[in-house]
Amino acid sequence: MGSKLYVGGLPYTATESELTTLFAAHGTVESARVITDKFTGQSRGFGFVEMATQDEGKAAITALNGTEMGGRPLTVNEAKPQEPRTGGGGGGGGRFGGGNDSGGRNRF
Repeated sequence: MGSKLYVGGLPYTATESELTTLFAAHGTVESARVITDKFTGQSRGFGFVEMATQDEGKAAITALNGTEMGGRPLTVNEAKPQEPRTGGGGGGGGRFGGGNDSGGRNRF
């Protein structure tokens, strides 16, 4: 099983191919992704890299954490699982739910 790494502090101009090249010196890169803003397409300054093995992931963390890329210090560590998102949905009361609606028939 591979190793998924979080890479923070990326320059906003960093590309996925640059990320792949940087990490390839420390093992086989399965994938590299720079996270972008969904509205502007601008890099958000972080990304994820998947290395082929746990050992290659550890080697990359040791070698690259704290180094600079484009004048910015990188933070490289093991990625944490994404937490389930909450919020958003309905709720009672108001216009679309809850309330004391009798089901459509008036009493009068």
